[in-house]
Amino acid sequence: MDLRQLRYFVEIVEQASLTRAAESLNVAQPALSVHLKNMEAELGTALVLRSRNGVTTTEAGHLLLAHARRMLSEQENIEDEIRNMGAEPMGHVRIGLPGTIGPLLTVPLIEAAQRLYPKIRITISEAMSGFVIDWLNEGQIDFAIIYTEPSERALRSEVLLREEVFAISAAGSHKQKYMNVSTLAKLPLIVPSRGHGLRTLIEVFFARHRIQPEIAIEIDSFISIKALVARGHGVSLLPMHAVADEIRAGKMVALPVGKQPFQRNILLARHASKPMTRSQQVIHNLIRDLMTEMARDGRWPGAMMEALGQTPDFSAKQTD
Repeated sequence: MDLRQLRYFVEIVEQASLTRAAESLNVAQPALSVHLKNMEAELGTALVLRSRNGVTTTEAGHLLLAHARRMLSEQENIEDEIRNMGAEPMGHVRIGLPGTIGPLLTVPLIEAAQRLYPKIRITISEAMSGFVIDWLNEGQIDFAIIYTEPSERALRSEVLLREEVFAISAAGSHKQKYMNVSTLAKLPLIVPSRGHGLRTLIEVFFARHRIQPEIAIEIDSFISIKALVARGHGVSLLPMHAVADEIRAGKMVALPVGKQPFQRNILLARHASKPMTRSQQVIHNLIRDLMTEMARDGRWPGAMMEALGQTPDFSAKQTD
């Protein structure tokens, strides 16, 4: 197999159609079909399944897809590095962000990158943190913001910030200054589904207290979670920045949880085996500097700068 065949294969899978892939690649469909058959014959296994709904990968095809994306990304990085030697950084950098952080970080990051590195093209994709980690493993993105240390040995991460997670409820529904963990567990909780980084942290938090919470609604939309909380359908657990606007508007309240702060780390992760290009290095540093700056000047409400060892004032908390 050569890189051209791998590029054709990736396009077929991403388009989920030989016809659309042929149009995108400007290749005759019969020729593209021959390339695919030759790859399957060389590997001795089917790579895709064809149906009226389109093309999907087999298990072997899914494995090849991950490797193909990494190899094509490496080729692009090598070409960018050679072209950029001694010149202003340029190239393409792809970043994956979780849904709670995307609205906060995307615009400041793109604006800063355009100002400092106008020749670098940035692509930002948002999804649940579990999907973001999969993208990083498969080589679809260069960096990922995640909440927990990745278990995959191929990934390397560093903690940039910490932030407290609060019990979020409709305005006027709770008068106390903090939320007792046992009380919180008895309230209807509105949380993301399993596979979401925040949901994992919530389950670990309650397990540490040996309490089984009442999960009322599972929904993978923070806009919908906040809307349901504001209408009194239950409480949720969210970082301050996710509800800062609603709290300022008097629609919600945020209460500290328990006698110890419920915190999560915010990590910047990348693939350890892939050396960073100049473009990736400057954007990596920019993400780190920008997040620290946003925590310092208050643009990231509730964040603490891990590197500076800053801790919040939890004096309002009482014993659980």
